[in-house]
Amino acid sequence: MTTVHTAPARSRSGARTAWFVVAIGALAAVAVASVGVGAHAIAPADVLRALFTPTGTSDDIVVRHIRAPRALLAVGVGAALGVAGVLVQVISRNALAEPGVLGVTTGAGFAITVGSAAGFTAPAAGELALAVVGAVLATAVVYAVGRGSPLRLVLTGVALSSVLSGVSLGMRLLLPDVFDEYRFWSVGSLAGREQAPLLVPLLVIGAALVGSVLLSRQLNAVALGETMARSLGSNVAGVRLGALVLITVLAGSATAIAGPILFVGLIVPHLARRVAGGSVPWLVAHAAVLGPILLLTSDVGSRVLLPTGEVPVAVVTAFLGGPVLIWAVRRYGAAPL
Repeated sequence: MTTVHTAPARSRSGARTAWFVVAIGALAAVAVASVGVGAHAIAPADVLRALFTPTGTSDDIVVRHIRAPRALLAVGVGAALGVAGVLVQVISRNALAEPGVLGVTTGAGFAITVGSAAGFTAPAAGELALAVVGAVLATAVVYAVGRGSPLRLVLTGVALSSVLSGVSLGMRLLLPDVFDEYRFWSVGSLAGREQAPLLVPLLVIGAALVGSVLLSRQLNAVALGETMARSLGSNVAGVRLGALVLITVLAGSATAIAGPILFVGLIVPHLARRVAGGSVPWLVAHAAVLGPILLLTSDVGSRVLLPTGEVPVAVVTAFLGGPVLIWAVRRYGAAPL
């Protein structure tokens, strides 16, 4: 009897592990390829040589000081948005949810708008701090108002986002200088962002990813519904609050670094679900790898789509996310996960 039940479980675990190893290999290959693509193409062998045995050539400088930091930024932002998307969909039990519905992105943009109007912003570091503070405050308001249920949480996030977006737009229309400063940040892009101070934000993202892995087992029970989770002894309110904090840190840090990049948090959970099934720990693990693959691939596409220059990576993810959103609506509709 035990053998009958454990054999399929072991088979599923083995398949998930195999897919995870394949995804890590694909991430390494895409990362090396992304470092080599640009106005000046660099062969993969030269990319590896520049990374591990540099000799001071111009290719080494391009790889080590521009493209490798940009790839590292894409890995961090992609993992943060992908895992944040998984957490949002799990706690809301909504397959169409993504971090933006909780007001994280809009809160960051509103804080930057207010900071610009007040003259508080400084290059890179000032925008980063303001965006994180705005994301945290917006999520705190959403949780305080909508903590009673997942549906109320989402509706509160959408309502707050609409209000903050309207106020931000009014300020930018009245203050042209604020509009000019906000315009650069609001275009989600990796180009030029690799020169910003990245150590602290990436360390914060790394810590939040570890926290997501640790919380994922408890989220397995919450994903079954509140009644079932409570019957299993889970502290639903505490787990939901912990997930909300992690979502804010992940999505807020990623948005602060690269600007608003939509649809990554929507696409990645659906891709991860194909190989991870309903296991939240495996969903988190696969999303942490598939998110960087998606963003690195989109970044490569942003460099080669136009012969005259780069397209912001957020534009590429929007083109990819549109069809995925339509597919998700047709498949899931209003049904909970």
